[in-house]
Amino acid sequence: MAVSAPAKPVIGAPSVLAETLPDGSVRCGVCAHRCLVRPGRSGICGVRENRAGVLVCHAYGQVAAIGLDAIEKKPLFHVEPGSLAYSIATAGCPFHCRFCQNWEIAQGPRLGLRIDQQPLAPAEVVGEALRTRSRSIAYTYVEPTVFLEYALYTAHLARAAGLRNLFITDGYATPEANDLLAKVLDAANVDLKSFDDAFYRRLCGARLAPVLESIVRLQRAGVWLELTTLVIPGLNDRDDELGALTGWIVATLGPTTPWHVSRFFPAHRMLDVPPTPVATLLRAAAIGRAAGLKHVYVGNAPQLGLEDTQCAGCGTVLIERSGYRSRSLLADDGSCPRCARPLEGVGLAREPIAVGAEQ
Repeated sequence: MAVSAPAKPVIGAPSVLAETLPDGSVRCGVCAHRCLVRPGRSGICGVRENRAGVLVCHAYGQVAAIGLDAIEKKPLFHVEPGSLAYSIATAGCPFHCRFCQNWEIAQGPRLGLRIDQQPLAPAEVVGEALRTRSRSIAYTYVEPTVFLEYALYTAHLARAAGLRNLFITDGYATPEANDLLAKVLDAANVDLKSFDDAFYRRLCGARLAPVLESIVRLQRAGVWLELTTLVIPGLNDRDDELGALTGWIVATLGPTTPWHVSRFFPAHRMLDVPPTPVATLLRAAAIGRAAGLKHVYVGNAPQLGLEDTQCAGCGTVLIERSGYRSRSLLADDGSCPRCARPLEGVGLAREPIAVGAEQ
């Protein structure tokens, strides 16, 4: 399905995935909620509204957050190490996670909050990414499928300009939306928040199965995937759940899929839950390694120093990290300098310097 930009800047753009019903209601096909949106009402995300039988995304081109981030912050550790990602978000989200760190813009539309936004056309996003010497554009901070049309059109322009496209996502897109995204995405980090459907229903207002389906669909389409699990004390930190989650990653996606274990800090409606103990993070990482994962990282805990990338074959350190700084020790072709095993990922080989280029 082709995605076209509005002829001129507008507040809102028609959804590319919607079915209008005889009574004027519209069935949204963007995320797995598949909201039935009555005339004059909005879907769960708060940014897709039924206007006279047309489902309109009023987040199109209305940016609520902009950042120039190290790609390691996403986190994506096997994509263009050490590069910058020009990062954007609109308002809205199909989830209402009780522990959301960006809840003001993610859940603001549903909560009726006033959100500062600025218009930014797709061509302007690409232009700013190039101006800041970013190598990629990251659609992030909130669930980016809420601004699917905006992301798709921007991503097409980015590809033409030689930029990579990154999704930092909850993985709740429909198969139809994932098929559109797979044509323009280079990589995605998917939040696999838990391996328990009850956790998703109770704390996120969602379900587990669509997330797993999205992960598999994106990988089969050739999108590079890394997964992140925010480990929350007493809620998703049981050994059996972590074992099932990491076992599924190994069996379904493969042992070289990067898994990021992230430390929880109190946020939003979970201010009464303490930060994740360091011992829990170490236990989770050990469970992942025992399941067979070759690339397990522990984030939000820099004191542990568990964010270096090691060769899956011989264990040689290939990328050193300190905070959001990284140093590649890879051979020029992106392989291990000791055993010559290629490191899995995107953009790992060094680009050759053109003859006559400035040194």
